[in-house]
Amino acid sequence: MRFFFKRKFSQNFLHDRNIIQNIINFINFKFKDKCIEIGPGLAALTEPICKLVEKLYVVEIDKTIVEILKKKKFFNKLIIFKDDILNFNFDKISKDGDLIRVFGNIPYNISTPLLMHLIKFYNIIKDIYIMLQKEVADRLSACPGNKNYGRLSIIMQYYYKIKNVFTISSNSFYPKPKVQSIFVFLKPYINKKPYFLKNVDILSLITKLAFTQRRKCLYNSLSAIVSKDDLLKLNIQPFLRAGDISIQQYCDLANYLSK
Repeated sequence: MRFFFKRKFSQNFLHDRNIIQNIINFINFKFKDKCIEIGPGLAALTEPICKLVEKLYVVEIDKTIVEILKKKKFFNKLIIFKDDILNFNFDKISKDGDLIRVFGNIPYNISTPLLMHLIKFYNIIKDIYIMLQKEVADRLSACPGNKNYGRLSIIMQYYYKIKNVFTISSNSFYPKPKVQSIFVFLKPYINKKPYFLKNVDILSLITKLAFTQRRKCLYNSLSAIVSKDDLLKLNIQPFLRAGDISIQQYCDLANYLSK
């Protein structure tokens, strides 16, 4: 079956065999692992991984790719969901309580919404291994004071231990993207998170308000919900900008507003 790349799905398929092998070695699949691949594409990762696991779940939105996968000799190892990953319910494959291992080459146009979607299922996910464009990967692991530090950094670091494993050149993909990618490892904090937080929804609200106007000082951007005296009481300087406030300080503020 002839395949035509679809721009609307932001398709850039990995083809570099060395990178593929490095990814497989790092993930270290076990035969009984419950694994799900996001966007198998033309099976560059899917095929070798099928040799290592008992079965492999894949989520693919492109019906043409689904039909291609059905014709592969390793199809008997696959359980295919033709679905939009942003709407996919991971509980479908975790009914017996086993933790899921998630991996994939993530389309650049859905990177951030997908990361936020995965948070909904962090308690049933063992680990995540994904390829992201460098800009998004840098935002995930950024610290206060860094230009990439923002709401995504705070929310993701609250839920996950994050490691940028290695950079992947645009030459490793076809069609060739205009940006570099980074292979990223995320490990959910299942039992104990590094920050105490009473209500994550309040943290989400605070960070949304703060970073929507990130060039303003914190007191101005949060004036609708907190006073200057409240900030000082929490040892947060009100005239600092959103990007200068630590995750711990944002959590302290969220807990204060939860009272």
